[in-house]
Amino acid sequence: MACTISPEEIKRVKGLGFLINRGTDLFNARIITVNGKITAAQTRKIAEAAEKFGNGEVEFTVRMTVEVRGIHFNDIEPFREFIAEAGLETGGTGALVRPVVSCKGTTCQYGLYDTFALSEKIHERFYLGYRKVALPHKFKIATGGCPNNCVKPDLNDAGVVGQRIVKLDEEKCRGCRKCQIEALCPMKAAKVSDGILTIDRDLCNNCGRCYGKCPFGAMENATLGYKLYLGGRWGKRAERGNPLKKIFTSESELLDAIESAILLFREQGNAGERFADTIIRLGFENVERQIVSGELLARKDKIIQG
Repeated sequence: MACTISPEEIKRVKGLGFLINRGTDLFNARIITVNGKITAAQTRKIAEAAEKFGNGEVEFTVRMTVEVRGIHFNDIEPFREFIAEAGLETGGTGALVRPVVSCKGTTCQYGLYDTFALSEKIHERFYLGYRKVALPHKFKIATGGCPNNCVKPDLNDAGVVGQRIVKLDEEKCRGCRKCQIEALCPMKAAKVSDGILTIDRDLCNNCGRCYGKCPFGAMENATLGYKLYLGGRWGKRAERGNPLKKIFTSESELLDAIESAILLFREQGNAGERFADTIIRLGFENVERQIVSGELLARKDKIIQG
């Protein structure tokens, strides 16, 4: 069966989250899950929609969205109305902020913060809040609960990594010959030398596994925070993102920094250019200065309207 849909209509519905199966009038509907989490009722609704409008098959994408296959062009609007009854919507395409990807956060033994809660705020503020703001290219965001980086935050345009910054209480440290902190440190950043425990901050990734593990209470003082990576990407030209020097201990400051990155990309990125290329062209120190200073947020309305 040959495709009878015009290129203009194919492009229009792609913006709604419907991707054509080439050579047919059938589309895959990309359903947004916010952060990879849906309710039982929504799961049933998706299954019903797949049987009612599609070919009965459901696929999961690497960006934690759900695709229903085989939807005819004429059924696109009825499909959208049907899943909206369960609070679901399609989307996740185009040169826009894309749906956020999240790890399991504190349901994992290593998780340092509630990644689901943060990713929902990112979804509301940036995926929904910026859905009408065109960017030079797609902008992907991921939230990881710890430095294990299971969802590859540093390979996203903006990636959050949980941090627990543990401070050694030297007065309580006894410099044990068999130090439990030195033994358990996965980065080999902790080392006892001449009866003194030291932490090499160049090696330490703030995973926090040493927190509370000293029997004498030398590792009880800790601050939770977030490391923000910018300019990562995966694909034909992979780039690992660079972390900002600042470790954010305030969620609001972290969100402001992410928003500043999006604004910088909108204002200073070239059409068709990934954020990684924008950063390389402008220089990371320049980008970091603009983001941390707050100057981009001060010009938010002008940048969005420009």
